[in-house]
Amino acid sequence: MTELSASEALESWREEKRSAYLYRQLAEIEKGTNREKLFLELAIAAERQADNWEKSFPKSFSPDQLPGYRPSLRVQFILSLARTFGPWRVKPILAGLKVRGLSVYSDRPALPGHETPAMGQVESPHRFKGSSGSVRAAVFGINDGLVSNASLILGVAAASRDPNFVLISGTAGLLAGALSMAAGEYVSVRSQRELLEYQLGLEKAELEQYPEEEAQELALIYEARGFSREQAGAMARQLISNPARALDTLAREELGLDPNDLGSPWGAAVSSFVAFAIGGLIPLIPFLISRDMDQLSVLLRISMISTAIGLFGTGSFVSLFSGKGLLWSGFRMLLIGSAAGTIAYLIGSWMGASPV
Repeated sequence: MTELSASEALESWREEKRSAYLYRQLAEIEKGTNREKLFLELAIAAERQADNWEKSFPKSFSPDQLPGYRPSLRVQFILSLARTFGPWRVKPILAGLKVRGLSVYSDRPALPGHETPAMGQVESPHRFKGSSGSVRAAVFGINDGLVSNASLILGVAAASRDPNFVLISGTAGLLAGALSMAAGEYVSVRSQRELLEYQLGLEKAELEQYPEEEAQELALIYEARGFSREQAGAMARQLISNPARALDTLAREELGLDPNDLGSPWGAAVSSFVAFAIGGLIPLIPFLISRDMDQLSVLLRISMISTAIGLFGTGSFVSLFSGKGLLWSGFRMLLIGSAAGTIAYLIGSWMGASPV
């Protein structure tokens, strides 16, 4: 093994000490569940890893120089979130702190071809993955554009009787909203990718240096998910023997991260921009066709009818994912959008001229 610098070894030692502390706190949170034992055993494994890093310190570095571990404010804050909302709701944040075993909060099988026994204590919200998740995100992006720009147009129209001003405001609102959505989506996906790449780098280094310890940790996770000790050990050893597959599995099982869930940051940004722009364009179309001041009331009615149809359509489409009735989902979305538009219109009327 290549000799590490004192700073590299010390940083790895600190990370393992932090992980051990987090595991003990998570075990306390999960007291009385099958996950309590998992986190306690992972805490012991993390302490062993810290000892291994301590042994890898350069000869010029004395172990007596090691400081005692004290949790940072960040760690304490994240633990308070885990206690309040449940560890499964802050799973991505815990993964960023190198907490393993997070796949016990997942409802998917541990391995392709193996069904995980039902775990009554696994409380994880249903997630939409793959293409269905992308379609769902696009629908909600369109809905965001519809509601926000229609509300803006209503508010401006109530305050001003000039269709040109409504058009300028609506166009600015469309672009501002679409760019904001795109920027937010880019940062979100990019941050997720950076987290995944960082964690995979750590796992790869540990897999190369301590394969047996990684196999033991993986076996603990499988055991906590319902497999017998013998089955869990055999599965873990089989996976660790294939480094490429092992790295992918460690990301899924130890960190609860799925490399296939992440797409391109630029692709996500463009998709968000287009989805929001499509929604924001619908209430704006009548004002692009005509800017006759005498027709403002007519243009506004056409705009709102188009928006209502769009809201009902997106709400109905969402029912395919929620399992609710098509008509109920459509009317609910229409009701929410109407409430937002009414509030914007009343504020515009109060701040500007008399209502249209």
